[in-house]
Amino acid sequence: MAEKDFSEKKGSLTIDSENIFPIIKKWLYQDHDIFYRELISNGCDAVTKLKKLALIGEYGNKDEKYRIDVYVDPDEKTITVEDNGIGMTSEEVDQYINRVAFSGAADFLKKYKDKATGDQIIGHFGLGFYSAFMVADKVTIDSLSYKEGSVPVHWESDGGTEYSMSEGKKDGHGTTVKLYVNEDSLEFCNRYKAYEVIDKYCGFMPVEIYLHDVKEEAEKAKKAEEEAKKDDSKSSAQEAEKPVNDTNPLWNENPSKVTKEQYIEFYHKVFHDYKEPLFWIHLNMDYPFNLKGILYFPKVNTKYDNLEGTIKLYNTQVFIADNIKEVIPEYLMLLKGTIDCPDLPLNVSRSALQNDGFVRKISDYITKKVAEKLSGMFKVDRENYEKYWDDISPFIKYGCIRDEKFGEKMKGSIIFKDLEGKYITLPEYLGEDKKAEEAKPSEDKAENAGAAEEKTEEKAEGSESGETKEEKSQQKKTVYYVTDEKEQAQYINMFKKESLNALILDQIIDTPFIGFEEEKNENVSFVRIDSDLTEAVKDENASVDDETEKKDEKLCGLFKKVLSNDSLNVKVESLKNPEVAAMMTMSEEGRRMQEMMKMYAMYGMPAEELSEKDLTLVLNRNNDLVKRLMSEEEAELSEMMVKQLYDLAYLSHGNLSPERMTDFIKRSQELMMKLK
Repeated sequence: MAEKDFSEKKGSLTIDSENIFPIIKKWLYQDHDIFYRELISNGCDAVTKLKKLALIGEYGNKDEKYRIDVYVDPDEKTITVEDNGIGMTSEEVDQYINRVAFSGAADFLKKYKDKATGDQIIGHFGLGFYSAFMVADKVTIDSLSYKEGSVPVHWESDGGTEYSMSEGKKDGHGTTVKLYVNEDSLEFCNRYKAYEVIDKYCGFMPVEIYLHDVKEEAEKAKKAEEEAKKDDSKSSAQEAEKPVNDTNPLWNENPSKVTKEQYIEFYHKVFHDYKEPLFWIHLNMDYPFNLKGILYFPKVNTKYDNLEGTIKLYNTQVFIADNIKEVIPEYLMLLKGTIDCPDLPLNVSRSALQNDGFVRKISDYITKKVAEKLSGMFKVDRENYEKYWDDISPFIKYGCIRDEKFGEKMKGSIIFKDLEGKYITLPEYLGEDKKAEEAKPSEDKAENAGAAEEKTEEKAEGSESGETKEEKSQQKKTVYYVTDEKEQAQYINMFKKESLNALILDQIIDTPFIGFEEEKNENVSFVRIDSDLTEAVKDENASVDDETEKKDEKLCGLFKKVLSNDSLNVKVESLKNPEVAAMMTMSEEGRRMQEMMKMYAMYGMPAEELSEKDLTLVLNRNNDLVKRLMSEEEAELSEMMVKQLYDLAYLSHGNLSPERMTDFIKRSQELMMKLK
């Protein structure tokens, strides 16, 4: 059968409210406690609208005291949010409540956009009211418009798609929303829970919010009245009310007028951190977008404290979320702070951001201001910069690795602590800083390990290679570093004795940061202080003849035999310091590979399982103990001395396993017994 002809038709898609309403109630917001934020925000909008009308002369009472009151009643199982704002007529209730997603705020802004003041209106979507049905079986609204001659309106719905409207009894302008809370959400009727949620989301809203426990306040009022009857001299007046929120957060203040004490007090209040922050950055931008905030650099113990910070994001003083990665660069999430940006392109639930390009500009601005603060401090207040460095270096190093722009801005402000406890830049360590060059040519004297290494190489190879000065300047310069001052103490003492220097890089972030520095500085190579023996610690005057080489070979063979390890790397050197008998070195490449393996879940690897193919045992010919071992004829004593020297050298590199430590202690006692 042929299909029946029909005419072309165009129109708008219709949405079945019976299907969409349950979705709005259950899935619009991830957290059910968000209804407090939405209802109080609506009340705040209503007040802001009325204040605007008063300022432009369309409402007469400019001096009115505006407020929002929240009443919780655990006995009645209700929550009431009341404002004395603009209110609604029956037509407006029908327009803004009965028609889902028609935004009253957007409509108001459109009407008064040319007369608007600096006060912002929070709501943009018109769906916030329906968050009430996430926790309530029934919701009522009583509203009276500010307009002269308005009739109060009463609206109620049981949470389905049906509602009823009638003339109400409200006698003052504003709106009262009452929630009849369902059994699964009764916790929100508790005053302490209500305070916790309101403080979280609404702690800085621009209209004062007062929280009331209906039962508790009734009991207090009754008790005060009874006491007043007993004693006429006592007044039944209640204590002065205190709002839950701070209507003028510190980030709105002019930075030049805020004291150090105020910044610290705000930090303690918002983040509940008993320690004082190191310093802070006050953000204040009007163009091309509005953004205000305060970022704090907290004092942390990098070995024990959790390095994850908290940056609270606000939209017109309404809390949105913590640590939104689209706005806050990942590395800055180590900080603590508040950022208020009314221009954020939020989605309907305000839980995610839209418009990636605009958000990226906000993120870039925050990064720029942080870099400017830090680099500026380095240039004009280096003393304090150095004092803070141990605490702020994880943020800076992580930022340089993660963000190329940030790294470029901070390039000249990265400092390192050296063996003397002084803070120096990489060019200062290498003797390349301009001041050092102007004061004294770098060829005159090697003042650090990198320069000393170059000088040694020039002596050994310069005359034979015939290299030009330009070619030599292109050679890689060695930067020695220390990861554990206690474990590498033997090597540190050798460096200090020879007036060599090294950098302290003992934080977790330093492992990837070393690679980052080498990538950015192609002529620089980082080498851990115990990776090999620099020529500067060797005895330049020592001569090695055939007989000495034979003794060295015999000694190396003895160690391999006693330790039952033919692949053991052993070499004999003449060191300037005769007090050093033996030491262990590990190649930089092998150590980095080991650290990489540890980062991939091998943290439990026992010390004795260090890859011995990358370890080299260095024996000092100039040490009396080694000399005695070379001539020792008693096999038992030689064997004990070999094991003892090996374990001593190993101890300077890492920890012995429990079994080896037990043998080491026993052997030490036996050797002492043999002393004559």
